[in-house]
Amino acid sequence: MLSLSNTSLLAIAICFMVICLAVICLRVVSQLKAKQALKEELAQHDNFALGISFASEISVVIATVAFLFDEININAAQSNPLKMIVLIVLLFTFIKVGHLIHRKWILHRFNEEAAILKQNVCAALVDSGMLIANCIITLGLYSWSHTQGFSSLLIAFVSFFLLQTIFALDSKFREYRFARANQGASLQSNFNLENTSIGIRYAGKSIGLALAIYAGLASATFHSGKMVENLFTLALHCGTMWLLLYLLTTIIKLISLPNIDTALEIDHQDNIGIACIEFAVFSAIGYLLISMFSI
Repeated sequence: MLSLSNTSLLAIAICFMVICLAVICLRVVSQLKAKQALKEELAQHDNFALGISFASEISVVIATVAFLFDEININAAQSNPLKMIVLIVLLFTFIKVGHLIHRKWILHRFNEEAAILKQNVCAALVDSGMLIANCIITLGLYSWSHTQGFSSLLIAFVSFFLLQTIFALDSKFREYRFARANQGASLQSNFNLENTSIGIRYAGKSIGLALAIYAGLASATFHSGKMVENLFTLALHCGTMWLLLYLLTTIIKLISLPNIDTALEIDHQDNIGIACIEFAVFSAIGYLLISMFSI
């Protein structure tokens, strides 16, 4: 029989109110980006790409608030509501900064926002995958450091940029492999061709890498007040998980897709089925790493 205490009901009510407030703010921002009512863009213009992007943003908002309320005792939140507000703002700030790094630096030759407004589903998948990935690593950073005080926040801040460097290197590696398999073609330029399967694969690899990094954070020890030790520990643990992710996914793909040229199927034939398999494999292996190493 379900039994909820008054404290649990209060926690659910507060959590839901925060989520509602955040979603309202998100809707206003999305309408400003679209330069018209969100209802018109989604319902009348059938902008599937914007729908995917908005859905991922709502998911990130709800998941972040739910994670934070699960981490913090409701009594502690009631006794120090300012701390709760600061933590929520910090988490969303880290997620947004990571998202901007992805848009303006990692994929600087591709305008994702403009492409999404032009109903480019591939762009929406790429952008949404990286937004979710940044949510995962931000929550992983909080679980790892449990930011208490300025010194811990500074370590988390620098560590965040170290993890963004890993994402940038991984993206460059993906671009290099794409160019090698397609006579020097640019992956970022191909996003404009609206190849949906390329977007699915890119999103899957981004989320899989984020889950692997979360596993690295979960297995690493946080050294309070020690910047160098923490950066070295993160580089070692997250770098190892990065390598394990590609090693294990390669083996699984060889077993599950024997004698199939996945690059040809996805890059040239827009094979959504093969892309979905790659998405599933990377995401599942990332979760497997969390299960194995976050003990």
